[in-house]
Amino acid sequence: MTRPPATASEAPPAQAAVEDILDFLARALGTEVGPHDDYFATGLANSLFALELVTFVEHRFQLTVEVEDLAIDNFRTAANILAFVQARGGALTS
Repeated sequence: MTRPPATASEAPPAQAAVEDILDFLARALGTEVGPHDDYFATGLANSLFALELVTFVEHRFQLTVEVEDLAIDNFRTAANILAFVQARGGALTS
């Protein structure tokens, strides 16, 4: 018997977190990106967007991004953001 796809409320916390990140990115960038798409390298993102992204990460995952955390590689892709949040013990559920 095949199980239907999980809804957002049934998705594992990490999957739901990535979906939230991708939703934010799509709204902020005006186009959809995948979890491993580097929106900085493609020119979709700039320094002003980076500030918005850090603010989103802090609020969504209930953590403080410290100055030493501001390396671009932490925020270059949705997958990198998730890894950063998990390493800092951020809240994956909203």
